[in-house]
Amino acid sequence: MERFRKIAEAIQFSSGKMKKNSLFETERLFCDLYCFEPGQAQNPHIHEGSDKIYFVVQGKGLFRVGEDERELDERQIVIAPSGEKHGVSNPGPDRLVLLVVMAPKPVH
Repeated sequence: MERFRKIAEAIQFSSGKMKKNSLFETERLFCDLYCFEPGQAQNPHIHEGSDKIYFVVQGKGLFRVGEDERELDERQIVIAPSGEKHGVSNPGPDRLVLLVVMAPKPVH
């Protein structure tokens, strides 16, 4: 496993849907970059037993956690605790890049 990564080298987008780019993964957590083109979204969903953190690396996004919805800018962060419905959208006009950490890693 690589221990050191350059975020800029891991940024990749997909025209079809939001793209998840893995940075690190262990038995206990994952750390990804989520890359959104304008108009793309991550549908609201719930993780039981796992907490998720979103950190805005680039752009602006609209975040929903539970009943709260807020636009976050670069270098802002939010947590979606276990059991809380959460999702992200990029209303545009710019691209959105998020650093996402989730622990413990969900079992699928």
